[in-house]
Amino acid sequence: MSDSEQTPLPPLGPRPADAHKGTFGTVLVVGGSRGMTGAPALVGMAALRGGAGLVRVAVPDACLDTVAGYEPCYTTVPLPGDPDGRLGAAAAEAILEQAAAASVVALGPGLGRSEQLCRLVGRLYCEVSQPMVVDADGLNALAGQERVQTRGGGPRILTPHPGEFARWIGRKTTAEQRTAAAMELAAQCGAVLVLKGHHTLVTDGKRHDLNPTGNPGMATGGTGDVLTGLIAALWCQGLAAYDAARLGVYLHGLAGDLAADELGHVSLIARDLLDYFADAFEVHEIGAP
Repeated sequence: MSDSEQTPLPPLGPRPADAHKGTFGTVLVVGGSRGMTGAPALVGMAALRGGAGLVRVAVPDACLDTVAGYEPCYTTVPLPGDPDGRLGAAAAEAILEQAAAASVVALGPGLGRSEQLCRLVGRLYCEVSQPMVVDADGLNALAGQERVQTRGGGPRILTPHPGEFARWIGRKTTAEQRTAAAMELAAQCGAVLVLKGHHTLVTDGKRHDLNPTGNPGMATGGTGDVLTGLIAALWCQGLAAYDAARLGVYLHGLAGDLAADELGHVSLIARDLLDYFADAFEVHEIGAP
């Protein structure tokens, strides 16, 4: 029996009648670069569909108009960029100011790679006290910074795919080694780890959960960004980090299963998942105890 069968997933429950947008938290998305505008936009759209009250997407100023054009329901924040359209070191103070007003920060999607970004991400990881979901190039920037990895300034959820996970621990793992290696890294970092893949594994270093939902149609660019936004949204609505990760992974895979039932595996794209979030939430809430 998997841990997911032993431990029921948490329900979000009904929303209070007197709720307002501040009731459900603010997600700040930090990412993007020239040619990689879709990643932070997908995170922002998923955070909205996941129930966050407010979503702000902070990107290099060169990308701002493109990212703003994807979705009118989030706001955008221009940040100083380098000549290549990536975030530069000068963006740190503006990001720290924006983070202080957020409930959860989602860091990494579409950042690209540079030495400046490694320093910037390392500083944000250590200095931001708000809960933070780190994904994609945020993970790549931290991969070689062992001194930084254990110094998160607040609660952290890390969402690597197998390649990013291998870069963090310095080796590839077999299927038999996967759970132990993930639990060890989570314990070392004091973080919740979401190791993506077939039966995505969620662990906080003491317990672990294998997700039963999802399908091969989700093996397409952008689905990880959607997951990051969904987990961030659930976290800022009051769930504990481990529960937000578990529920986010489950609903993300369930939305993918519902989408695949209608669209098939071959034609499924990441943006399709957003259209099935509402059904996934409904199925989960109906089945929740």
